[in-house]
Amino acid sequence: MATASWYHRDISRVVAEELLAKAGRDGCFLVRDSESVSGAYALCLLFQRHVHTYRILPDDEGLLSVQTIQGIQAKCFRTLPDLIGAYKQPNNGLVTPLLYPVLRARQAADEDSDGEDGRGAGHVASAGLAGGAGVGAWLSAPNASRTHISQQLHQRLQEQVHSSPASDFMGFMAEYLNHHLQLDLEALRHGHPQLRHLSTALVTACRALHSEIDFTLAGLETLAKVFDPPMSPRSPAREQQSLLTSDPDLELLLNKISTVNHLLSSLEKKVLKSLQETVSKHNLALPSVAAAPPPPAKPLAMQSFEVKVGKSQRATLTVDVEAGTVAITKRGSGSPEETILQDKILQLIKYQSVQTKVRLVYDREPQKSLSRDFIFPSARKREAFCQLLQLMKIQHSNLDEPDLISVYVGTWNMGSTPPPRSLASWLTSRGLGRTQDETTACIPHDIYVIGTQENSLGDREWVEFLRASLKTLMAIDYRVIALQCLWSIKIVVLVKPEHERRISHVHTSSVKTGIANTLGNKGAVGVSFLFNGTSFGFVNCHLASGSEKTHRRNQNYSDILRSLVLGDKRLSAFDLTLRFNHLFWFGDLNYRLDMDVQDILAHITKKEFEALLAVDQLNLEREKNKVFLRFSEGDISFPPTYRYERGSRDSYMWQKFKPTGVRINVPSWCDRILWKSHPETHVVCNSYGCTDDIVTSDHSPVFATFEVGVTSQFVPKKAPGSDPEPLACIEWESIEVIVKTASRSKCYIEFHSYCLEEAQRSGENTSQSCDIPGFLKLGWSAKHLPVLNPILPDLEYLGDQHLLLSIKGVESCESYGECCIAMRSMIGSMAQQFETFLFHRGEETGSMRGWMKVRVPKERRSTRERLYEWISFEEEDAEPPADSPPCPKPPLQRLRSRPRSLPEPAASYTNPAYFIFEGVM
Repeated sequence: MATASWYHRDISRVVAEELLAKAGRDGCFLVRDSESVSGAYALCLLFQRHVHTYRILPDDEGLLSVQTIQGIQAKCFRTLPDLIGAYKQPNNGLVTPLLYPVLRARQAADEDSDGEDGRGAGHVASAGLAGGAGVGAWLSAPNASRTHISQQLHQRLQEQVHSSPASDFMGFMAEYLNHHLQLDLEALRHGHPQLRHLSTALVTACRALHSEIDFTLAGLETLAKVFDPPMSPRSPAREQQSLLTSDPDLELLLNKISTVNHLLSSLEKKVLKSLQETVSKHNLALPSVAAAPPPPAKPLAMQSFEVKVGKSQRATLTVDVEAGTVAITKRGSGSPEETILQDKILQLIKYQSVQTKVRLVYDREPQKSLSRDFIFPSARKREAFCQLLQLMKIQHSNLDEPDLISVYVGTWNMGSTPPPRSLASWLTSRGLGRTQDETTACIPHDIYVIGTQENSLGDREWVEFLRASLKTLMAIDYRVIALQCLWSIKIVVLVKPEHERRISHVHTSSVKTGIANTLGNKGAVGVSFLFNGTSFGFVNCHLASGSEKTHRRNQNYSDILRSLVLGDKRLSAFDLTLRFNHLFWFGDLNYRLDMDVQDILAHITKKEFEALLAVDQLNLEREKNKVFLRFSEGDISFPPTYRYERGSRDSYMWQKFKPTGVRINVPSWCDRILWKSHPETHVVCNSYGCTDDIVTSDHSPVFATFEVGVTSQFVPKKAPGSDPEPLACIEWESIEVIVKTASRSKCYIEFHSYCLEEAQRSGENTSQSCDIPGFLKLGWSAKHLPVLNPILPDLEYLGDQHLLLSIKGVESCESYGECCIAMRSMIGSMAQQFETFLFHRGEETGSMRGWMKVRVPKERRSTRERLYEWISFEEEDAEPPADSPPCPKPPLQRLRSRPRSLPEPAASYTNPAYFIFEGVM
């Protein structure tokens, strides 16, 4: 099966359709893994410029059958090749017989040049070749043909050599392809699958690796013996000889690697045990290195801010979080002019046009309110003032469950060296870029998520080091919620003790994207959980290195997105980026700057970061919708975090000397933090920067802090009684969908939400158009769309809910795209228009728009203001002058309180490519 030229493994539906479109002949076909049923396949067939997809399902006995049109009896087959062979005949229920197999696409030419991501010979053998021959064809081909195949493979190898420093290794492989490949093929033909000549070639190519490992292993063993007990009953000489003089075969190489790994992981413990025994035996008293117990948590000190009031008047604002007051003192006055209690503060307005300006609206007298404007020395001071007022509101809210939490995310490639004794600057967001003000830097966050790459510390040792660091800085004993590791890639989640009971449904996962996606030197680790009623996802990744590996990094991202198993299992069919209220993705993404290194250094010296961000590979790929669709990232105002000279941050070491020559690593923003949240949720990035005093690695640690709105498990105010409960309902007037596809399959819509008892589905689409090549336009009327009844009818509950929709083909039951709709804006008696993108496996696959309404019973329409809703954003300074006289208290102005990262509602399709459907050419 693996050798079949028409089997394309786990390619996406979109890629399959592109391959068939390129083939362009009726009867072209391929087989891929099903996206909807594990262990099943999808048969994709081109006919009259449209792709038809049929499911191939196994039964209980493992027999395979095609789900074709009704009235055609399904036939069962033991193997996939048998099934494909049978359907090459007409009148089997397909739109056309299977005529022309579409071969598996060639591997991209930009695999990691250092061999990290090179595919094994087995993969090369099963890949489609220009000559159209799979392995099965090779074995039955005449000698002349097999010679031609060897020449083709050698030509492909030559194409790779110019971009690869591994010239010696390539030489061994060229020798194998020219002289020994045919011998292995002949052995395969006679039933001997061992590929003996390939094994010999690999052993020869890896001989230098043996000597390197022998050298390292001998040194490690010598160091280990220094700390062995004197009477150890082992025979070092015999053991060393068994390692150093055995025949250099692949099994021995693996044993050596395993031994190196074991020695590295056990050496530190052995040294520690030896020193402890020495101390005990000789009664030595070592100086205490244990940190003194941290003092109990102290109340926050009062913080003062110098501000300008009006055009020229100066004043001081003093915030007392513990007392819950804000005092205004004019310059030169010994006592406050006015003291405002926290419960009298109605609204805080942050101006977008003037980043240092804020307006405070508060009660002064019954039925009267006053608004006053203050201008701070810097935007950072304004943010610190707003954070302190937010904290004051939280502390005095008397809520049983929080509305708002703070989340810290950090990422650091540690460069395989131990960390410094103090991580204070990293964990308190101080250094370069948008950093925390000193007045708020040591306010503890509710959740810390720490991602590292090339972390050489043991898992437990690293976690305890982080906990001890936070305890020293914050005087809080943080709890470990999750730890997930993949080789040296680690993610740790720590929370305040009082939040431990609020965390549930913790899931962890990892994905390898190293050599042939089987090694974990590159890849990702992830954690997901619920904080009360809000779902969080965190992904820490280490993508392929090298300036020229942009496509490979994009592929790493796609593989991680598809393979990470996180979140609610009921949403596993949805794009990973849609499964969580908030998803944070960070790590050493390894995207580089496409500019000459000397020009980069000149821009860095002048702090001209905008010019560099314009050639940042990650930004360029995001603009092309290749990766991180609809993700957000904070403004970058700090220098590139890679590749520094270790021990200092004064200069970049952009030359890397290797045995094969000098490799250029241009300074780049490799280390990034991005996020994606459901629409109409609250998330604000308060800081994004890097440290400038942690110098053990060639990467600088990066941090970001977020203010995130959360929901609690809702408890209705009205207890269930004997009276029938009024129902809320979600009604649809129409839905229109455009998907990028060459299919013309009928479709239905699946509706998922935590507010529904179970998933619901619509009827088949009532209108369909495929006049524009490559696009399918579908429509549903109200009659074919279900009325959805949420489990609770309360407005306060429904305003926090979201609907996930998936467009699925009737024939294949596979998704053509998924989207998320916020219910908050849809609540009311009149239908509201919505419009959004469709996503699938990290790609934008279309657009959806329609009309809907969420009707809430009159007696269930009470709600309350969230703690984060009293802070708003004002785009233009078009308000009455500051210090206006008291006036009758008006209803509070509803300003834009949603995060800046969310797109404004559109009146038409979001993607200009879809304007063609509205007659705009």
